[in-house]
Amino acid sequence: MYISQNYSYAILRPIQKYILSQGGEVCWFLEGDEVNPDYLLPKEIRLDHIDDVISWNPDAVFVPGNVVPHFIPGVKVGVFHGFNSGKRDNARGHFDVRGFFDLYCTQGPNTTEEFQKLATKHGFFNVVETGWSNLDPMYRTMESNPYVTQEDTRPTILFCSTFTPKLSCADSVFETVKLLSEKGRWRWLVQFHPKMESRIVEKYKGIQGPNLQFVETDNVIPLLRAADVMLCDTSSVLIMFLLLNRPVVTFRNRSPSDYLINITEVDEIEDALSLALSKPEKTMSAIQEYADQVHPYRDGMSSVRVVEATNKLIDQGIGNLKRKPLNIFRKLKIRKKLDYWKF
Repeated sequence: MYISQNYSYAILRPIQKYILSQGGEVCWFLEGDEVNPDYLLPKEIRLDHIDDVISWNPDAVFVPGNVVPHFIPGVKVGVFHGFNSGKRDNARGHFDVRGFFDLYCTQGPNTTEEFQKLATKHGFFNVVETGWSNLDPMYRTMESNPYVTQEDTRPTILFCSTFTPKLSCADSVFETVKLLSEKGRWRWLVQFHPKMESRIVEKYKGIQGPNLQFVETDNVIPLLRAADVMLCDTSSVLIMFLLLNRPVVTFRNRSPSDYLINITEVDEIEDALSLALSKPEKTMSAIQEYADQVHPYRDGMSSVRVVEATNKLIDQGIGNLKRKPLNIFRKLKIRKKLDYWKF
């Protein structure tokens, strides 16, 4: 499990769980200083250096990102760090193929179709639609949820925001969120991307109280399940919320659609949230249609399909695939980042 961000733990743990249940072994490599080793569970095994990874000789490397060291043994499997939220054009965003992976495990029809076109064009990777492992726990029964309380029956609003300054609404809506939380009509949960500017994080931490809780976590799923409505901007986490068949109010979303309740002014937020809580029929129907294209799997078995697709590739080998591009510059960047110069 090759990770560089804290949110990757939740993406890969369902895959780990299935591999271990089948008698396999799993180790973790944490790249860089943006991933917190304290999030590792007691029984999870960490390999501290790339030399350790190479010596361990993995059969497969699972990566929720765009690049992976080519010199690590094993087939390289891309499992995505989020959904395609339209923040960037396809070539630079969700469909950015950088020549490192042997297999892409896609989330649903709207990503599979594009990646199959790219696979035909490039020829150096396979594509299998598996669903997204990160969502497996979302479709399973939870014994308890730390963000749900039987004593507080008010509707719950989850506010999430991307960290990109041009796309984030966190600063713009702060005073409105503060005012609405003070009214006490709703219970607020606030969670941001781990790269969010610390200044903004501290502002929201400063307004915590009986009606608003700021949450820092490596697993957003309990938050999603605890909320009735989401307020968001362009963060891909909104797609996960839609897959629970729950409405999202977006603030100046770059790709407004009929499955979103999109607004452009802060004084529209309260009415838009009230509308979302009423679950308007037209919006809910559009959400269902969208969900079927993005991620039609509701069985909590996507991690099983990922492992099965990986095992099939290991068994058949990659001899039928074209050679990957040289990628000299990117490979040198990876070596420099890892301070690894053995050839």
